Amino acid sequence: MKKILQEFKQFAMRGNVVDMAVGVIIGGAFSKIVSSIVADLIMPPIGLLVGGMNFSELKVTLKDSVMDNGTEVSPAITLNYGNFIQVTLDFVIIALAVFLLIKAINALNRTKKEEPKAPAAPPADIQLLTEIRDLLKKEN
Repeated sequence: MKKILQEFKQFAMRGNVVDMAVGVIIGGAFSKIVSSIVADLIMPPIGLLVGGMNFSELKVTLKDSVMDNGTEVSPAITLNYGNFIQVTLDFVIIALAVFLLIKAINALNRTKKEEPKAPAAPPADIQLLTEIRDLLKKEN
């Protein structure tokens, strides 16, 4: 049992696992930001353009609620396609943001790779011969 715990500790503390955990946590926070952007900034103008419609409230009622003496006995059964539209837009915006981020990272990596490298120093015997040649040129 102690060996298994030790192996798990080694696994959990490897750099890749910790990096992945940080990525998941930041991704969750990023998802909330994107959801807010979509729900609070993008969808209201789109709803205004299509006649003041709130997409999250769009639904088709499959069965009305059953009422008995003013109390609801069973709730209405609805198909909430407005929420689907909202979640789909969230996904598209998150996917676009990740695409642009990856594209920027790849562009940075490309510029790093394209920087010219300094030429490799010639072997010592070639350097010596070059110095001798240069000295002979100066004497003539």
